[in-house]
Amino acid sequence: MAARKTTSPARTRSESTAEHHRVRRQQHETEAAQDYCEAIAELLDAGVEARVGRIAERFGLSHVTVSRVVRRLAVEGFVLAQPHKPLGLTPRGRALADEASRRHELVIAFLRALGVDARSAALDAEGIEHHVSPATLRAMARFLGR
Repeated sequence: MAARKTTSPARTRSESTAEHHRVRRQQHETEAAQDYCEAIAELLDAGVEARVGRIAERFGLSHVTVSRVVRRLAVEGFVLAQPHKPLGLTPRGRALADEASRRHELVIAFLRALGVDARSAALDAEGIEHHVSPATLRAMARFLGR
């Protein structure tokens, strides 16, 4: 009789934890792209030039840090960046910004519907919007009747 291979509970838990952390890392990788594209879109939509300095001020980061992220986002095809020129968004960057904005607004509306005050809802939405699954977003939208 062949020996049956079993998975120990510790191994299963370890694999589950590893998967959780893999998903978390993937979410963090897209979080900056979403925030930066959304910030650039908001500036452009308000008729304001999107400059590295404005974004650095908005996020409370150094000019160097923002420049590095913008450079990476340009290489990845989200941001249009040329020396000494205002920033722009590629169609891919605009789509990401629009999606991030929709997620943000949906999470705020959901939290407000639960009775969370406006300030707390806005602050909490900044983190939640990046980590909530599409299934949860659909459930939030159903709850709100959207």
